[in-house]
Amino acid sequence: MEAQYISRYHGHQLNDHQCSSCVVKHIKAPVDIVWSLVRRFDQPQKYKPFVSRCTVQGDLNIGSVREVNIKSGLPATTSTERLELLDDQKHIIGVKFVGGDHRLNNYSSIITVHPEIIDGSPGTLVVESFVVDVPEGNTQDETCCFVNALINCNLNSLSVVSERMAMQGRVDLVSVLL
Repeated sequence: MEAQYISRYHGHQLNDHQCSSCVVKHIKAPVDIVWSLVRRFDQPQKYKPFVSRCTVQGDLNIGSVREVNIKSGLPATTSTERLELLDDQKHIIGVKFVGGDHRLNNYSSIITVHPEIIDGSPGTLVVESFVVDVPEGNTQDETCCFVNALINCNLNSLSVVSERMAMQGRVDLVSVLL
């Protein structure tokens, strides 16, 4: 199924000076919990560990812009990002970086969230892909490796937060039933 989702939703048009990659994560939490976090364009800090603050200008619609403050430790402090795609039925969100003090020029990403069964329980397959310019002085491999590392960190955090929410929901449900 991963390959089908990737080919259906994660095709990026590349120029000569760009790179692209795709990261997949299986999360042991239902799709509604995972999507409730991923779709929050206005609150990426709920699961992205490098985001300290986010301010959205205007309503949460396609074309909305957010100003993201980055925690220290990365070679950036701010990022300006535009919501390009949001589909609650298909569980797809697309974001493009339009400014900031980072080196990820022409960065666009797509995240899709898909239900699956993991160990007999509801789980979620998350796929995140991107395309970005390769900064001068870097190779395509170096650039993809750096971005993949950031995405893996974000998706690992998404997994922890989602699974914790799922467990709390089960604990709450058990206490209601008792």
